[in-house]
Amino acid sequence: MKRLFILILTVLLVSTKGFSQKKQYLIRTVAFYNLENLFDTINNTAKNDEASPMMELKGSKSKVYWDKIDKLGKVLSQIGKEKAKNSPTLIGVVEIENDTVLKDLVAGKFLKNKRYSFIHYESPDKRGIDVGLLYMPRYFKPVFHKNYELKIYDTEGKRIFTRDQLLVSGYLDGEKIHVIVNHWPSKRGGTRSIPFREKAAALNLKIIDKIRSKEPNAKIITMGDFNDDPIETGFKKILKTKRKKKNVKENDIYNPYEEMFARGFNTAGFRDNLHLFDQILISSQLLTSTKDFSTYKMLKAGIYNPKYLINSKGRFKGYPFRSFSYGSYTGGYSDHFPVYMYLLKEKK
Repeated sequence: MKRLFILILTVLLVSTKGFSQKKQYLIRTVAFYNLENLFDTINNTAKNDEASPMMELKGSKSKVYWDKIDKLGKVLSQIGKEKAKNSPTLIGVVEIENDTVLKDLVAGKFLKNKRYSFIHYESPDKRGIDVGLLYMPRYFKPVFHKNYELKIYDTEGKRIFTRDQLLVSGYLDGEKIHVIVNHWPSKRGGTRSIPFREKAAALNLKIIDKIRSKEPNAKIITMGDFNDDPIETGFKKILKTKRKKKNVKENDIYNPYEEMFARGFNTAGFRDNLHLFDQILISSQLLTSTKDFSTYKMLKAGIYNPKYLINSKGRFKGYPFRSFSYGSYTGGYSDHFPVYMYLLKEKK
């Protein structure tokens, strides 16, 4: 009987030890999406919103607006579900007109049960295009947010009014992170527009340096529609982004989308060429070369482009299935693919 007791106790101890070594993880998705002219149907006389595709439509603008809200909500609800089993915890968005469209978006049938909140500022952009951040309050608790004006001027010294950069700092499952949402100046104007995006990169770096002056080991995510591919000067000469994980040193910025770009991946079309304008960059503190996930680290970055988001025929086959074309509503989603990143950490 004594031997039987010892045998049972041994089995229980071995089983308990094996169970205690089984690790469990939290996976959170961070995403970014250019919503392609998500404007409401009301003319704002203080802005040039009448030049937006929504306002130029003939027929029922309201029907188009609510269809677009539903389509965008569907996309956002599905990003990251494969691994995280949930919609993104944080979503940077651009090409939005105001907080009204964000209220409608998060209250739509695909997102209302997710209970998103959002942070948004009115930018000085001439057309009224803003940036914003959606977040799930049960996982992310904002403690600070601020918009930073990008001041750029043309060759005659006249200011070009463009989008702000939005900084949101908060706690993701109790862990401090900082998120910057960007929508850099357009490529229109060709090489003459390069200095504008270099100025945007310099502002981005200024925000990052300001964060680090108070928090040297800050975990920083900077995301957006940069209107530049990952190899352009704003990234390589100003932000000094790194393509390879092995080359990332302390306080460097890692850009996983540079490798994707080299392999031919894209998120948008411009002047009959495909580009990778939409990216998520991270500070070295979110990167790991080991299996240490005691705090949040990047697991994977990707482009969300299921078949229904891709134009399947015609001249623009393979391009994102956009909402507006030549003054008409196409029934599509956006002229950009969303991008996303999984963050992983071990459950305590």
